[in-house]
Amino acid sequence: MKFDGIFEYLGDFGTYQKRIYFLLCIPAVFTALQMMVAVFTLNIPNHRCALPGVSNDTYAVQGPDHELLLNATIPWKTEKGVSVRDSCLIYKDDASGGQNRTTQECSAWVYDNSVFKNTVITELNMVCNDKGLRSLANSILMAGLLCGSLVLGVISDIIGRKPTLMVAILLHIGTGVGTAFAPNYVAFVILRFFNGASNIGLFIPSFVIVMELVGPAKRTLGGMVIQTFWAVGLFIVGGLAYFIRDWHHLQLAISVPAVILLGLYWLVPESPRWLLSRGREQEAEAILRKAADVNGVTLPQKLFDKDTLDDGPKAKITEMFTSPVLLVRTLIIFFNWFVVSMVFYGLGLNVGNLGGDIHLNFAIANIVEAASYVMCLFLLARLGRKFLHCGSMLVGGIACIATIFPVLYGGQELEWVTITLSMIGKFGASAAFAIIYIFAAELFPTVVRNSGMGGSSFSARIGGILSPYIADLGTIVGGDFGNALPLLVFGAVTVAAGILALWLPETLNRKLPETIEDAKVFGKSSNKSYELDHSVEKSPTEKEYDNPAFDKC
Repeated sequence: MKFDGIFEYLGDFGTYQKRIYFLLCIPAVFTALQMMVAVFTLNIPNHRCALPGVSNDTYAVQGPDHELLLNATIPWKTEKGVSVRDSCLIYKDDASGGQNRTTQECSAWVYDNSVFKNTVITELNMVCNDKGLRSLANSILMAGLLCGSLVLGVISDIIGRKPTLMVAILLHIGTGVGTAFAPNYVAFVILRFFNGASNIGLFIPSFVIVMELVGPAKRTLGGMVIQTFWAVGLFIVGGLAYFIRDWHHLQLAISVPAVILLGLYWLVPESPRWLLSRGREQEAEAILRKAADVNGVTLPQKLFDKDTLDDGPKAKITEMFTSPVLLVRTLIIFFNWFVVSMVFYGLGLNVGNLGGDIHLNFAIANIVEAASYVMCLFLLARLGRKFLHCGSMLVGGIACIATIFPVLYGGQELEWVTITLSMIGKFGASAAFAIIYIFAAELFPTVVRNSGMGGSSFSARIGGILSPYIADLGTIVGGDFGNALPLLVFGAVTVAAGILALWLPETLNRKLPETIEDAKVFGKSSNKSYELDHSVEKSPTEKEYDNPAFDKC
């Protein structure tokens, strides 16, 4: 019988599958911890040039004498309508120069430690001329995701899902703990690169094993629910960051507990589908019969035959570029993956650049993200993929663009409006990220679905690499417009992607394309034969899982 036919006897989501599903969702929590801790460890606190020759200088004014010395040494500038001391310049000459005094860049700083005892920024002085190093550090982490998905994905197919997962866990623990002791910037970014690779290595094998043990009818639900574990990780890192204000201790606090993941070696099985693909039928059958015992069901005497893993004909992804309709559709899908990844991570990292309390903003952003997943669970099968995706993109993008008005014309008294609009943008980006996987998988025909989703995943990784630079545009450009610029860019590309997605056909309750020829006519109103009979065709997210493209990590 076909492999999915086994679930007619085993059950789509029995006790055994639920147990394994829960265990393999736990790595998603740890990927969220490492991915988003940078909001706190790479936070740029208020700072100014250190007073020359003053060994006990602090950011806070110590008294009248200290204030007089500051006024004579540090120039003032206007920021958000308020006069503040310059962060990077110091007077070059003495006060006798009057109004025409010259300034120069300084090489030592003092930092406001009222929020954080220290961060990577304060220890390595990644400010002023070196402020671009923060963007580079976050971008290198995203590059680690890209390389990890390429390398570990191949390794997973060669040595198995479970051994790859264990290698990723060891790498995750080692690089996470090592990052806390990084002595310099080079060591820090190298460790973060490999930590990024381990994050995707944690997620892909876990997701594959889960999807290969869950029956067709529950795979869409399984692919959505796992995102809530990512959200749990966000709440945990936000809570830890509130109580732990030293970045070394915070990094250790999110890294050391990952040792519990080593227990998965004894608790979860290898993917029976992978074992079967390698000719290890006895091992695969033993796992499935154990699952049947736990579920309280009986499997047939003969489980496998030569057609069990026959997935039908294949084609090359290049065939999706052979006709105008497929070319446009594929490029729109890739662009939407690029944008949702860039905006999702960018808005997450930009929380630290918004006004107000960083911990409160981060908590609100997490609540908003969790709410978007709940919305998708309830509405995805009712409103359709296209309507929900396009609506999420347009609402989120317009909200981000609208932040230009309170930033430029409202000042600090309308800071709450900017934060609210940013959170609406976060809601839209999170919902779109959850939807695009299902939507894209259903649009690609069966013969190129895996390679199509691979191309989509690659597009998402490029967007993730660029996102830190856009999120940090405000620190580079400066001024009120600089504060609004990241949200303007995120909003503009989101609206563009949402509008382009209107040219994609709806896939809900439609018989999905199997071949390239099917894809060419899919979505045309005259093609009545594509109305879905639920007994004939299921969503590919309910039956295809060889290449999990849900790439939150």
